Amino acid sequence: MQRYIERSKAGEIQNSLQHNPVTALIGPRQCGKSTLARHILQKNKEALFLDLELPSDMRKLADAELFLGEHTRQLICIDEVQLRPDLFPLLRALIDKDRRPGRFLVLGSASRDLIRQGGETLAGRIHYIELTPFTWSELQNDKSDKNRDFNKHWWRGGFPPAFLAREDAQSDAWRRDMIQDYLSRDIPSFGFTMPMPVMSRFWKMIAHYHGCIFNASKIGQSMDISHNTVRKYLDILEQTFMVRVLPPLEINLKKRLVKSPKIYLRDSGLLHTILEIDSMTELYGHPVFGASWEGWCIEQIIAALPLWQPFFYRTSSGEEIDLVLVRGKRRLAIEIKASLTPHLSRGFADTVKALKPERAWVVCPMTDTGYPINSGARVLGIKESLKELGAI
Repeated sequence: MQRYIERSKAGEIQNSLQHNPVTALIGPRQCGKSTLARHILQKNKEALFLDLELPSDMRKLADAELFLGEHTRQLICIDEVQLRPDLFPLLRALIDKDRRPGRFLVLGSASRDLIRQGGETLAGRIHYIELTPFTWSELQNDKSDKNRDFNKHWWRGGFPPAFLAREDAQSDAWRRDMIQDYLSRDIPSFGFTMPMPVMSRFWKMIAHYHGCIFNASKIGQSMDISHNTVRKYLDILEQTFMVRVLPPLEINLKKRLVKSPKIYLRDSGLLHTILEIDSMTELYGHPVFGASWEGWCIEQIIAALPLWQPFFYRTSSGEEIDLVLVRGKRRLAIEIKASLTPHLSRGFADTVKALKPERAWVVCPMTDTGYPINSGARVLGIKESLKELGAI
């Protein structure tokens, strides 16, 4: 049995339970939502846990009003709540009768139904928290030295069963099963209908475009589907937290800016499995190597500053910053290079000067202490960058 690894969202969940009638924990399947919820509920012996994937627990809610009415003094946790979207109007009625905090903790596997239903019926009563797979920052506090290696996390990704597997082969086998289950079971359960082979091919196509500008027409031509269908499929992957769509930063500069978003698979382990990259050694020689490092770093950095809005910046002439984090009038500019001796374009310094960020970094896979460069930026490793972000 695997040890419990402390999650960064645990404190936010506990705080939300003290102030909100409903707390919703959403994220992809197998990212650790149920494990985290059960860990939190250990401190509340009277809490009730319902897993709606279990027929026995689903039958308990055959008459949901009666069952929930008999447990009004308990914290009720409902896992896979998107399987019963009709519960939300009932939860609203029960909360309006007794609007005290900590009544319900609902878990949803990246369902648009969960967000939509909650937004329509529980506005002002619910607080949403997104849980990702393990971030590397979370693993830094673990006692096992093996779990602190960023190369291991980069290669395997953050899904707990994949990251904690004893061997790489076992990790890859789990990821393959996860991809198959997602296509054959999860997508239909979310209410989406499309041929599984087409969606599988589309997901692989998106993996090949990892870190690139999204071009719906080009992808549609390659797959012989319309650009509207391409956008629909991408929306499904985004809404289920499989893909990150990174929008361009639009600012009032006298330059022509790229207006299409960039796309990334959010989990690097799934990216490597979908592209059939069998080892870290093979990844070093693969064309996706740089984009894989870029996507992995972007996920770790965004997770470190969840209140900041992420963008990328690129002009039509090719001047680019991989990640720009914005909060109000504050900006952070982050360029990501998969090299210990990063080579920056001639226009990098001018781009930093135009953006006027509070800080500018070049993040690379180094473990030594960072150093400044002429452009006003600082070259540093992922560990040092996350430490500095944590202090902001």
